[in-house]
Amino acid sequence: MSKPWTLALLTACAALLGAAPVHADEALKAAIASPHRTPAFVARDAARHPYETLTFFGIKPTHTVVELSPGGGWYTEILAPYLRDKGQLILAGDDPTSATAYFQRSAARMKEKLAALPAVYDRAEVAVFAAGAGKLDYAKPGSADLVLTFRNVHNWIGNGEEKTQAVFKSAFTALKPGGTFGVVEHRLPAAAKQDEKASSGYVHQAYVIRMAESVGFKLVASSEVNANPKDNADHEGGVWSLPPSFGLKDKDRARFEAIGESDRMTLKFVKP
Repeated sequence: MSKPWTLALLTACAALLGAAPVHADEALKAAIASPHRTPAFVARDAARHPYETLTFFGIKPTHTVVELSPGGGWYTEILAPYLRDKGQLILAGDDPTSATAYFQRSAARMKEKLAALPAVYDRAEVAVFAAGAGKLDYAKPGSADLVLTFRNVHNWIGNGEEKTQAVFKSAFTALKPGGTFGVVEHRLPAAAKQDEKASSGYVHQAYVIRMAESVGFKLVASSEVNANPKDNADHEGGVWSLPPSFGLKDKDRARFEAIGESDRMTLKFVKP
């Protein structure tokens, strides 16, 4: 039998490494293993590490969780069943009334996805998150335990620094004191230049930290669970040349397949 101090040491080491805690979250494992998940999404688990990532952020089934820009719903498929019975999921997605057709289509796809499987998604709330238009009232102030965003910061940067900072501020406002803002983003090497619009899809980790701290967040931990040392972030076509996008089609496809998905920072911020 493990001694108490041994268990404590193992737990501490697991947290520092961004690994699964000693006491496994069986409900989260069940959500990840659920048969309702899209097969193409499941195939990416080895690159996205959903269990390790979400446990690193400290998620619990009783939490109120905001997912910013859920996109096609990769993480939504895991979060919705996990939070359905005891917690609350708020999907802060694209604006269906936007003048931009892309955002209209994205909102419509999410609506159809949720409606198609009410046994999983019927209790998820849908709110509007439009960084460019400044529509950021997606949750009541001080109501959320976690605000999560996965590979979205580069999209916000294109709107300019003031609007990017407003997004970080909105997450701070939505969270309870002690709440967590979890960020996963494509990582640009510190020695490489980041243009004003982050047009490659990669972002300096220092930039994300600076932006978060500028609105009051404290960085409490970082994890390399989503790191990929094979990715130097220097590709024609940016991050979208890598899988699963393969933006350059068959050009250098074998090389990009060998690299795999992007190198990513995984940062845990807390609202004091």
